[in-house]
Amino acid sequence: MSAAIASRFVSRLTRETLALILAGGRGSRLKQLTLWRAKPATPFGGKYRIIDFPLSNCINSGIRRVCVLTQYKAHSLIQHIQRGWGFLRGEFGEFVELLPAQQRLDDASWYKGTADAVYQNLDIIRNHAPEFVLILAGDHIYKMDYGPMLAHHVENKADITIGSVEVPRDRAREFGVLTVNERNEVVRFVEKPQEPETLPGQDQVALASMGIYVFNTQFLYECLMEDACCQKSNHDFGRDLIPRLIGQSKVIAYPFRDVQTKTQSYWRDVGTVDAFWEANMELVGIDPELNLYDEFWPIWTYQDQAPPAKFVFDDDGRRGMAVDSMIADGCIISGGYVNHSLLFSHVQVHSFVQLRDAVVLPGVDIGRYCRLRKVIIDRACVIPPGTVIGEDPEEDARRFYRTEQGVVLVIREMLGQEFRPVR
Repeated sequence: MSAAIASRFVSRLTRETLALILAGGRGSRLKQLTLWRAKPATPFGGKYRIIDFPLSNCINSGIRRVCVLTQYKAHSLIQHIQRGWGFLRGEFGEFVELLPAQQRLDDASWYKGTADAVYQNLDIIRNHAPEFVLILAGDHIYKMDYGPMLAHHVENKADITIGSVEVPRDRAREFGVLTVNERNEVVRFVEKPQEPETLPGQDQVALASMGIYVFNTQFLYECLMEDACCQKSNHDFGRDLIPRLIGQSKVIAYPFRDVQTKTQSYWRDVGTVDAFWEANMELVGIDPELNLYDEFWPIWTYQDQAPPAKFVFDDDGRRGMAVDSMIADGCIISGGYVNHSLLFSHVQVHSFVQLRDAVVLPGVDIGRYCRLRKVIIDRACVIPPGTVIGEDPEEDARRFYRTEQGVVLVIREMLGQEFRPVR
């Protein structure tokens, strides 16, 4: 097949696909970081929200029909999508629709699981009449062209195709783990196993589900109807629906690899405070694995109208500067020193501050003489002058949330502060 014909083949598949992004989860392992927001709405990378990555993947892949299913504390998520993702043209059949949990069934229940979330919106899916349904998790960081995965699904005549990545065995307990044969057919699927099965010849590596599924639409209807009638089911794709399909239907794994190098592509589940901090810190590196400067695969988001970042004062001991750091628009570094840190928009760092290994979310104000290291500071916090974090583990754990790896999470409530509006 020539490149031109292959490209048209993939384009047809993406046009006939409806993407469903499951964005209703709280993300409880992120602790207080998701106290007032859903995990997909959590800021990431200096200017984005986590939800922007699967949404951008859809747009860049040519999938312009997208539904976002929300539930837990969804206001900031809904607001962000309304502000940043309203550029598609409905008259061309393009849209990003919000599907909040609502009273759709007689029992008036919330979504019981991921499969139930899709089941409760079957009438909307039927109305769009796609040939394929692409189901995505709304809480992972990665760049992926879904077109080749759809082509892989069609070429293998699969009923369902599961996106998969290789992960260290000790982390595989957090995911669904696949066992495949030489034809990439899934022969076992276990959700969050205590003893994950490893890959042949690699006793420390397991094959994990990315939470990405391609279904033939009619097959999906039948599966969801059957699952809804099963009283013993948790109505979840990973725990119930997919394991039941193994051996009965054609379930194929799609390895997420770089097309040219065939190596594992970048994919992060920032599901814990440590993982969230690490993934943000990776971006500060000289040549990060996740390239946010890629003009050919941009990450789209809502653009806050903010002035450029500003660095002021150049006196000995009071020099506004940032080294090995990413600084977003609207920040003012006023006589403070920022090292190996990531600052979101509208952060103010006052004089004589020392900030290292920090992830600082929008609108934070850091008072004079603060020394902060290995911290995540949530949106709109005001750090009192002279505050020291990251030097005394016991004191940090008493006042804030401190992880086993020593990352300290600070939110307004821990500082005794009420909400204040931030752009």
